Amino acid sequence: MASQSNQNKITLSSKLAKQNKVVRPKAIITKHETRILDIEDLQGSVPRYFSPVQTRKQRQVNADNKIHLPAKKARQIKTDDAGEEPKTTKIQIGSATIIKCEAVPESAGLNENEVGASAVKVESPNANWWQQLENVRLMRSEKPAPVDTQGCHQCADKNADEKTQRFHKLVALMLSSQTKDETTFEAMNRLKAQSLTPGSIKDMPIGDLEKLLHPVSFYKNKAKYLKQTSQILIDKYNEDIPDNIQELLKLPGVGPKMGHICMATAWDKVTGIGVDTHVHRIANRLGWLKKPTKEPEQTRIQLESWLPQHLWSEVNHLFVGFGQTICTPLRPNCGDCLNRHICPSSTASKKS
Repeated sequence: MASQSNQNKITLSSKLAKQNKVVRPKAIITKHETRILDIEDLQGSVPRYFSPVQTRKQRQVNADNKIHLPAKKARQIKTDDAGEEPKTTKIQIGSATIIKCEAVPESAGLNENEVGASAVKVESPNANWWQQLENVRLMRSEKPAPVDTQGCHQCADKNADEKTQRFHKLVALMLSSQTKDETTFEAMNRLKAQSLTPGSIKDMPIGDLEKLLHPVSFYKNKAKYLKQTSQILIDKYNEDIPDNIQELLKLPGVGPKMGHICMATAWDKVTGIGVDTHVHRIANRLGWLKKPTKEPEQTRIQLESWLPQHLWSEVNHLFVGFGQTICTPLRPNCGDCLNRHICPSSTASKKS
């Protein structure tokens, strides 16, 4: 059937042949009369005849005229001077060659901290800042401090919902100003025993609240701030705390140090360095500031101008514990400090 249909099929050429209307070309151009060009010769805007088939043939003809580049030298596997076996092995599978390499241990690579210190250029006032930081980390890991177990981030009730835990962290930070961590932690335990929520603080008589806060420093002022803040949280934030640093700093009794630490611990957002008395003191002693500062807020501005942002959330907790154990306000233990030879304020280096 297929062959019969092909025979019955009338083409355009057969129709024209029957009618004696065959179109004859005006001129016949043979390939010998046409200049055959390669694709590399097509330059300029002049239209030229181009045939991919002829180009392939022309390339075959011109194959001998191509520039022959020198062959690449085969890679040679060098052995060690001691005659040890090479760390790579060639395995031939068919036409493919597989090179088996020795695995590099993880310890041989750079860790995250080394990459951050070497890859990022930091214009620090102290050229030894990275070594000082590493030494503080080592000392903190070997010697626990009160902030590790009784800091503001440890004062929240872990069994409460997230909203209540955020409020607990904010209250602990408001009480921590110029107060030891142990005193703040005990006051928070007394408050939590009374159901610590914005509503409970609002309804609690001011005298009862002051008794629960005592002996926290400035407990009367802090009791007043707590009641005002609780009222604002109820009216504007559905008993939650603000989720941005601008709104946090508008709350009564909340300063920059409290606000930045609260954003980091309650919302897991790094908005700045929480500079308290410990961070302020140690940054000045280590020479991390271009100019000596008298206020923690001045210290924060200078630190944030050069310290890599991924270290901001670590500095407060690291330096607070370091200031509680070794770099104390009075009579610092410079003899036990790993930075005693690279710290400009070290008394141990002067004695030696």
